[in-house]
Amino acid sequence: MRPTPHKAAGVAALTAAALAAFFLPAVPAAAHTAPAPARAAADCTPAQVVTDGGFENGSPAWTPSTSTVITSRTGQSPHGGSSYAWLAGTGKSRTDSLTQSVTVPSGCATATLSFYLHIDTAETTSSTAYDKLTAKIGGTPLGSWSNLDKNTGYVQKSFDVSSFAGQTVNLSFTGTEDSSLQTSFVLDDIALDTSGGTTPPATDTTRTPAAPGYTVNLSSDSSGTAWTGHESVTFTNASATALNEVYLRLWDNYHGTCSAMPIKVTNVTGGTVGDLSVACTALKITLPAPLTQGQSATIGFDLGITVPSGADRFGHDGAYSNIGNALPVLAIRDGAGWHLDPYTNNGEAFYSLAADFKVTLDHPTSLLVPATGTSTDTPGTSGRTITTATASQVRDFAWAAGPFSKISGTSPAGVAVNVYSVSGISSSSAQSMLSTAKSAVDAHAGRFGAYPYGELDAVLDNNYWFGGMEYPGFVLDLVSSTALTHEIAHQWWYGIVGDDEYNSPWLDEAFADYSTDLAQGITGANCWNSVSWASSAEKITNSMAYWDAHSSRYSTVVYGYGKCALHDLRRLIGDTAMTKLLKDYATAHWYGVSTTAEFKAAAQAATSTDLTSFWTQHRIDG
Repeated sequence: MRPTPHKAAGVAALTAAALAAFFLPAVPAAAHTAPAPARAAADCTPAQVVTDGGFENGSPAWTPSTSTVITSRTGQSPHGGSSYAWLAGTGKSRTDSLTQSVTVPSGCATATLSFYLHIDTAETTSSTAYDKLTAKIGGTPLGSWSNLDKNTGYVQKSFDVSSFAGQTVNLSFTGTEDSSLQTSFVLDDIALDTSGGTTPPATDTTRTPAAPGYTVNLSSDSSGTAWTGHESVTFTNASATALNEVYLRLWDNYHGTCSAMPIKVTNVTGGTVGDLSVACTALKITLPAPLTQGQSATIGFDLGITVPSGADRFGHDGAYSNIGNALPVLAIRDGAGWHLDPYTNNGEAFYSLAADFKVTLDHPTSLLVPATGTSTDTPGTSGRTITTATASQVRDFAWAAGPFSKISGTSPAGVAVNVYSVSGISSSSAQSMLSTAKSAVDAHAGRFGAYPYGELDAVLDNNYWFGGMEYPGFVLDLVSSTALTHEIAHQWWYGIVGDDEYNSPWLDEAFADYSTDLAQGITGANCWNSVSWASSAEKITNSMAYWDAHSSRYSTVVYGYGKCALHDLRRLIGDTAMTKLLKDYATAHWYGVSTTAEFKAAAQAATSTDLTSFWTQHRIDG
């Protein structure tokens, strides 16, 4: 993703002869490694880890914002015992909070947070959430409720928090109230129960579920903003640790609320549906029986997608819909457990394994539908068209729908490129961006390996609040040659060479920006002279959890300092060694996943110079 718009800068056109000098043989479809030896699952001792969840023992483990939060006074009733936690309820502007540090044991397959919640209110509205309660663990939102959720008596809420196994984190509840008409949020009998033993031991770093294959059939309304249909996914457990459950990431529920979700999954087959968690962006599905290593399974479900208003990666700008991250995809489990990171609008949190997609989209003929993969159009019922898109070894699938203007061309190396423009984009701008795309895709391919995704679609809209956004074979962009060259570089750095975008964003953003510089002939000379760190905690390799808390520094450090570090590495080890390093590294991780530790090891192997001080100076940890 390009977080801020950049002024358009011309990209020098590369001649066919020059491009030919860059090209290398096509990379094999997948790199194969020997299977890891079988390992025993880590032991799990079932436990309940919240201290005094019923507030009956003086509650020293809890930290309330005021002494009145934990109480047995009249006005409310406990769920059990004699005490409870009462947040807000004054009819005045107020914020109450309640926090406890909890340790979630490692080695447990299941960790479930549950509590009983009662809400009563004097608010009379049926549409506006004036007063709110939010529950979080480790800073990750679990759910929120408001005066609109008032109820009689207590209702039990439960959330899967197994992704926090092995961590000590804060469990917190925060109630906020406006200046009039009270709403009381009453909590009792809070528990966090752990059980089971299929969390992989830390030594089992195998990423699973593996080799996903998605089949999707959707039909749109007349505007392309609502889609309904069915999705299924077949997958294999690659790990020696049994797979009892999977998680679907419903990423775009970030753009709604848990009571009004834009991504709705219903009628699940192939497993038992659990609770939504991580602000309704993760859905647990327990399998009928544990999958041992090498076994496969299929789950299916009905799917509804409602595209919200807004020129966003998931949103519609008037008649033009962008539908990125809308298809539910499988979360990854590895040695750290399940990766259930929160959505971030500051960058990306997406982390998935390479998969195959076959997506059939039934839509009005008046709408053009650019999409990931290679598409074919066939006539549907009267006035409708069926677009079938197939894509192999991609990490996600995105599409758009609208009355776009379309122009097409072919790069000198033979890549089909399509540019789709919203109204207001001039034909000269579209032609310029088509030329940029053809040059950029060939330039990157010459350095890192042949482009494998058949065709490349670019959607242009100058109303995007961001500079650009990448998906496999499909990018969203302002009219900016720099932004487009950057997003096309992501086809290699994120698409072909994957990474954990939440925990290691520099591995795709810095690499894509460095690749953009190379394509545009920018050397980054003396770039490190302008580096100025905001604090000792600021590092190029920080996760999105850090950057979401320091968002003003994200682009400067991850993009700017990150690509500068790569320029400095090139100057240190030499142009030839750096060119070979990146080409060999891409080949070794083709359709795989890159880590900072693996890149540092590859860089060290490419030179006789000890790079220890280089990593320290450039704040590249891992």
